[in-house]
Amino acid sequence: MRARLSVIVPVLNSASALPELLPGLMAGVEAGLIRELILSDGGSDDATARIADQVGAVWITGTASRGAQLRRGAAAAGGDWLLFLHADTQLPDGWVQAVQAQMDDGRPGYFRLSFAAQGAAPRIVAGWANLRSRAFSLPYGDQGLLIARLEYDSAGGYPAIPLMEDVALARRLGRRLRMMPVTVRTSAARYQQAGWIARGARNLSLLARYLMGADPEDLRKRY
Repeated sequence: MRARLSVIVPVLNSASALPELLPGLMAGVEAGLIRELILSDGGSDDATARIADQVGAVWITGTASRGAQLRRGAAAAGGDWLLFLHADTQLPDGWVQAVQAQMDDGRPGYFRLSFAAQGAAPRIVAGWANLRSRAFSLPYGDQGLLIARLEYDSAGGYPAIPLMEDVALARRLGRRLRMMPVTVRTSAARYQQAGWIARGARNLSLLARYLMGADPEDLRKRY
């Protein structure tokens, strides 16, 4: 059976993060699911390009804008299905089966979220993210996005904006989005640096401002 899935990851000086993601992807390679891994770079000057070469990833470069990087990666993808992930995502056991089931269902999907940190604050923030995703069909990029190529193109793809590109696409997909029954882990570094409450409040404020029409470039400066 022909591998159907292109995995697309935006990167920018991600050499320290990629070792968290790459081992999990091997299960998809071994299952014959993954056709290619595309790393869409925004100007890295660390070892990210060397890691891409070592693992045989497709390497694409351009301006450092997450939306633009995702869009360039999708344009280069050859799979019938696309899986967008962040470089610091850790995939769990069983993700291959969940993705295959979602592909059989035909609708776009995303993962449940958790953080690579202990304590009540990470659980509360992740719980809110999962509730927001279910209630409002607004998963963020750190929850991944699995989508058929045809539906991605029909929805217009990711806009080439530096922030809220995930929200923009999720709003177009709406209630077709489904939460897959596996949980990814993502880095808690930004929350730990800024404080869980402060960071969560800032993210909620940015989302509200975006939904009210704020310029994504102005939001990026606040981010």
